[in-house]
Amino acid sequence: MASVWNNRITVSVFGEAQGPAIGVTVDNLPPGECIDVQKLHRFMERRSPGVHEGGELCQIMSGILQDKTTGSPLCAFIQNTPSPAPALEALGRLPRPGHADYTGTLRYRGFNDIRDGGHFSERLTAPLCFAGAVCGQILERRGIYTGAHALEIHGIRDREFDFAEVTKEDILAVRYKSFPVISNRQGKKMLEDIRKAEEGGETLGGVVECVAVNVPAGIGSPLFDGIENTIAQLLFGIPGVRGVEFGAGFRTAKMVGSQNNDSFYVNDHGHIRTHSNNHGGILGGISSGMPIVLRAAIQPPASLGTVQQTINLSTMEEDSVKPEASALACTVPRAVPCIEAVVNIALLSHLLDYPHFTG
Repeated sequence: MASVWNNRITVSVFGEAQGPAIGVTVDNLPPGECIDVQKLHRFMERRSPGVHEGGELCQIMSGILQDKTTGSPLCAFIQNTPSPAPALEALGRLPRPGHADYTGTLRYRGFNDIRDGGHFSERLTAPLCFAGAVCGQILERRGIYTGAHALEIHGIRDREFDFAEVTKEDILAVRYKSFPVISNRQGKKMLEDIRKAEEGGETLGGVVECVAVNVPAGIGSPLFDGIENTIAQLLFGIPGVRGVEFGAGFRTAKMVGSQNNDSFYVNDHGHIRTHSNNHGGILGGISSGMPIVLRAAIQPPASLGTVQQTINLSTMEEDSVKPEASALACTVPRAVPCIEAVVNIALLSHLLDYPHFTG
């Protein structure tokens, strides 16, 4: 399975949802970087707001000694808590709509672990969050901060970050909220909509907006090694991500060139900036020094609280799958730290090429 992302940093995610443990190995991190383990755990807790998942705390096996990276591969395990799962026989012949049961069975000739999604499970975002949290601490020591929020859930929309003027303080104001939105009023509406969906056995999707501030200009490369390329590849490693846009994104299709172009100026500190930020902080695959802005569309969870139609692979006749009692009505809040994490990994990977970054 393609579970290794290999760039300047290598991230390898392993395990299955119902296996004994899941985990991650991160290689080529700069040595001597201070890592606050308590902050790592606090970041991980954001992936499951309001829910204590047994074993969510990571056991660091290697790569950190006396709170500093050693330069050797950083490896961490997360113990899984066993939970009831449908019988393997039923899962093997009744693929669940919206899941990778059918396609995974075809790709791996029926030998893949299909319990609770196996290696395709949303559970695998936990070790990915751990890797991104480590990278985030390394970035923040250089003044680079990444933050995200639930911009939209089922048509209910939060305020956007200010593309051109978003600050570290704006990011930190949202980071540890129990529900990750800028406007608490809109957040209450979202939570009520999620509650109604859960009561009706339905699920909801939405949009996560993410920004990174203080990224120096000149990071990245054109064509296939641009910052957008790297971020997008990692984003699609998060189950449920169905679309990505940078800056003004699809809105630019409705603009004329004079509206889309961001004019340059020199600010009071002698730095080159742009009046607007439709380009989302990236031009030609390379950072411009403006905030990096992106949004990811998250589909509704495929596990429903209602009966769904499928095909019995043994008989090739129509059949049905029972409601999944443990189904989450909306994964958008969980996706917020996951998206921050992969953006951190992408940025740190590119910044390793930046002069004096590791000095």
